[in-house]
Amino acid sequence: MKALLDFVPILLFFGAYKLTDIYIATGVLMAATCVQMAVIYAMERKLQTMQKATLVLILAFGALTLGLHDDRFIKWKPTVLYTAMALLLLGGQWLMRRNFLHVLLGKQLALPPAVWTRLNYSWALYFLFMGALNAYVAVAYSTEAWMDFKIWGYVFPIAFILAQGLYVSRHMSGSQAEPAGHAPSHPPSHDQDDSQPPRQP
Repeated sequence: MKALLDFVPILLFFGAYKLTDIYIATGVLMAATCVQMAVIYAMERKLQTMQKATLVLILAFGALTLGLHDDRFIKWKPTVLYTAMALLLLGGQWLMRRNFLHVLLGKQLALPPAVWTRLNYSWALYFLFMGALNAYVAVAYSTEAWMDFKIWGYVFPIAFILAQGLYVSRHMSGSQAEPAGHAPSHPPSHDQDDSQPPRQP
């Protein structure tokens, strides 16, 4: 259910743009995101940091887009969000010696510290890549091409998340699997102790 909710605002945004224009579509995106976050809050009684940041940026950049009648603001919103998330992960790692990815997911995943560090850097690099890619498409191509990129560009996060899932599962299974050739800590019990001779009739 929650996974489907993540796609609703962008699909409505895309559909509204195809039927009308970028400004009406921006209003639809703002309204749909508010409804989406309200539903998530009703289901989970809280919003994650990423969800809060997404809501604030969509409302802020959407208001600028509509108020100034300039679609550059809504087109640059993803780059601002991705860059902010990358700086948060890298700043936490370098300046505060804290892995914020581990802070968010450490209760759900038991992984070695080195794996958490690699995951933190890989997510930061992914956010920087997506931010730069969005900026390039927003500047170099038309609004219609950027809208198409917003839909078909989902191949990047899907591929990245699948790769991360495979990497994490490999380390989880390796840490939980019992070493080969390791004898059980409690040998099976026998009905009769082999060290004692059988009783004679």
